[in-house]
Amino acid sequence: MKKILFFLPFFVASCLLAFAQEEKTEAKEVTREPIKFEKSFSGTFNGQKVDYQAIVGETFLRNSKGQVTAGLWSTSYIRKGVDSSKRPVTFIFNGGPGSASFWLHMGFFGPKVVKTDSGATVDDGSAPYTFVDNPQALLDITDLVFIDPIGTGFSQVEGVGKNEDFWGLNEDARSIAQFMRIWVTQNGRWQAPKFIAGESFGTTRAAKIAEVLEGGGQTMAINGIVLISQALDYAGSSSWEDNLTSFFTYLPSMAATAWYHKQAGEGRTLEEFVQEAREYAYGDYLTALYKGEKQSEAEKSAIADRLVYFTGLEKDFILRSDNQILMHRFKKELLRDQGKAIGTLDGRYLATETDKAAEGPVLGDPSSYMTSAAYTSTWNDYLTRELGVVMDRPYYTSAPSMGGNWNWKPVPDGAYWEPSYVSTARSLSEAMHRNTAMKVMVANGYYDLITPFFDAEYTFARHNFPQERIEMKYYEAGHMMYNRQEDFDALAKDIRNFITQMIQ
Repeated sequence: MKKILFFLPFFVASCLLAFAQEEKTEAKEVTREPIKFEKSFSGTFNGQKVDYQAIVGETFLRNSKGQVTAGLWSTSYIRKGVDSSKRPVTFIFNGGPGSASFWLHMGFFGPKVVKTDSGATVDDGSAPYTFVDNPQALLDITDLVFIDPIGTGFSQVEGVGKNEDFWGLNEDARSIAQFMRIWVTQNGRWQAPKFIAGESFGTTRAAKIAEVLEGGGQTMAINGIVLISQALDYAGSSSWEDNLTSFFTYLPSMAATAWYHKQAGEGRTLEEFVQEAREYAYGDYLTALYKGEKQSEAEKSAIADRLVYFTGLEKDFILRSDNQILMHRFKKELLRDQGKAIGTLDGRYLATETDKAAEGPVLGDPSSYMTSAAYTSTWNDYLTRELGVVMDRPYYTSAPSMGGNWNWKPVPDGAYWEPSYVSTARSLSEAMHRNTAMKVMVANGYYDLITPFFDAEYTFARHNFPQERIEMKYYEAGHMMYNRQEDFDALAKDIRNFITQMIQ
């Protein structure tokens, strides 16, 4: 803190302060080399023996003056013994914002993966956890680069950098795009096919990055993007009061989840029941949402009857909710009579609640806390024991204090902007129109209660997306569909086919 002093003490303090500031500036100069850990491995992927190099390391990001602003960490798996100049590379990150990439790393894309209960009925418990080779990893066809944004993992500001330089929608995209260009340059991959895979907010980020990469004097075109549990337009994934879009987009996910727990859809297959919910959402329900109090009591009652049919909730509760069911209430209400709440990331998960009268779940998200210890423990063990990484600070799986300091504004500082739902959908659509070879695969979980599959359909039906270059895929699990083994297998096959068709 600066203190205001007077007379002679002020002069002395000013001199000392100037000296301290000079020292602080000098201390910000980064003279060391980036930290790096390398090890060689061999594995069998898709039936092919692959020798590869694992590189866990730091890349310095710099400002326009060439000053170091941050050290961004990544884990790269690079195949050895092949001509790498045109070998595909896939850049992978998770979401949050504020999440490190270890979820997709440990859960799906890595050469080794953690296994939790595929049926979503058993808690991950305590160590030791199941950690196995992943023969379905993509290292036979593409190198893999897992990116930890600034503030996550070991990534942090360095030199003259500040957190606010990176903690924002635009700032984040620029920093990841800068890293990608540096990595491609250092590894001689400008002529190689390039892919991005993002999950949750990572899909928001991916769309923005695709836009950023097409400018800045270093145009880099992306061949394909895999969006896992997409969140491009937040109006359809924000279950808040008065957000009419969300009541529309969440209804089919509620129906699917009610069907799974045998509260609705008896005698119907999942696909049949989901399709029925889609059609109702686009029809009478959408009209009712926008008519509001212009409906008669009889019309409201008729809508409530149909919502009972799709959600399995009591009619009295639905009417008291004004035929608008908030997701946190649905998660508590669906199995309230059993004293259980269902998961957010994956509605298959259940938890016995300590407060059975609460409006929403009180313990948190069972689909998160029933799996997260296994992911965190296996990652930290793998990082040190197998990858040989030794650091004097912890690996942050999520960024401390980032959430409340994140800048969601899609416009530069100083530009006029009125608050609205975050959306990078138009950014991706425009990038696809500029790059007519780019394709997008969208992976959706039926029981995802945070980024609903119907919102993905609604989003990609708008914004002038080139429909012939969009692939929609569906899985019978939730946000992290790869936690269910059948979906892990299907997702691996779908992504492999998606990449292969563009590199042959």
